[in-house]
Amino acid sequence: MAKVTGEGRHFLLLQGPHGPFFAQLGALLRSAGATVSRVGFNRGDQAFWPHPGYIPFTDSHDTWPAFLTDLLDRLQITDLALYGDTRFIHAEAVAQARARGIRIHVFEEGYLRPWWVTYERDGSNGNSRLMDLSIDAMRRALERCDPDDIDAPAHWGDMRQHIFYGAAYHAWVLFANHRYRGFRPHRALGVGQEFRLYLRRLLSMPMHALERRLATWRIRTGGFPYHLALLQLEHDSSFQMHSPFRTMTEFLAVCIEGFAKGAPRHHHLVFKAHPLEDGRTRLKEDIQRLAARAGIAERVHFVRGGKLAGLLNDARSAVTVNSTAAQQVLWRGMPLKVFGKAVYDKPEFVSTQPLEAFFAAPTRPDRKAYRDYRRFLLETSQLPGGFYSAAGRRQLLRQVVDLMLLEEGPYSALIAGTAAPRQQLRIVN
Repeated sequence: MAKVTGEGRHFLLLQGPHGPFFAQLGALLRSAGATVSRVGFNRGDQAFWPHPGYIPFTDSHDTWPAFLTDLLDRLQITDLALYGDTRFIHAEAVAQARARGIRIHVFEEGYLRPWWVTYERDGSNGNSRLMDLSIDAMRRALERCDPDDIDAPAHWGDMRQHIFYGAAYHAWVLFANHRYRGFRPHRALGVGQEFRLYLRRLLSMPMHALERRLATWRIRTGGFPYHLALLQLEHDSSFQMHSPFRTMTEFLAVCIEGFAKGAPRHHHLVFKAHPLEDGRTRLKEDIQRLAARAGIAERVHFVRGGKLAGLLNDARSAVTVNSTAAQQVLWRGMPLKVFGKAVYDKPEFVSTQPLEAFFAAPTRPDRKAYRDYRRFLLETSQLPGGFYSAAGRRQLLRQVVDLMLLEEGPYSALIAGTAAPRQQLRIVN
């Protein structure tokens, strides 16, 4: 087996998850013998990088391509690491790295969220190699290994840390960003607005928890059949770059219209908000308005964030744009309808029915096909751990650095039969 070493490698890290994960990743890569540099685009990036090798980018975004070209050539970069691949600075970096044959390491939230994170080569979500891999190809690859079942933990606890680091990051940008005068957020809202939303989200968590419990109790004790609509963050890259909708309101309207026309009259529709929904989109008001216009206001419900499992237990089916929460739907063998590009959008287990027909009589997934798909993910791109809690980062870093130092990416190695056995770790809190 080839020696796992970082000698002769120079990793360039761009923007990562809020918090210390990229700094800890860089430290381990350096311990493995690699050279590590980090480009920071604002004071928040700089605050979470205590190591040497920090390179501030302070100019306007239109100078980024030329700046990056010089950096890749001058530092002789061999590896590029980033979180998400669709924002402008990352999309440009991926294109330039690919043209030079530089290895591209992409991190994302877990496709089997919330207990895992995603590590891929070259692209994620709609740009992932999973989009072109068939279930048959995955099954052939799995024949070469003997995977063990991996238990998910009963509790992980990343949510508060996620919100905390987001608030801290935006506070640095809001109050100490004078050096980075060319910085432009990749989202529509300004940094001040983002900071206020994170702060309001932290302060309103107790009130929202009470509202969520009451709404969930009404649904679970209502005695009516119901279908779930899994909502996403409107500003999330998966929604913006890999869906047919410009706004979440457009998706709400399609769901309510299809439900009103197709579902049995005694069925209800439950909209479940993303756990990090912060109020920048007026979901509850839009749902109430659209449901009233369709004449089904009494049959439509809204649940603000929280865990999904309790609602899934009694649901008849689920619809989504391309939320990773849909993996929990498929794991339960429930019918699923998707509208956007998603790594799990396979004909074996995602419905191809028109929405009205789906709500009237949804087709069920091939559970064996989905189990094989899930096994393939757990043997390749899904790593136990998290970006935000200390325990989650420790769990993740134990495995991901070795994977980054290998020549082949996780999918290619398993398909070619050259993958080393994955360390199947039970997660301990």
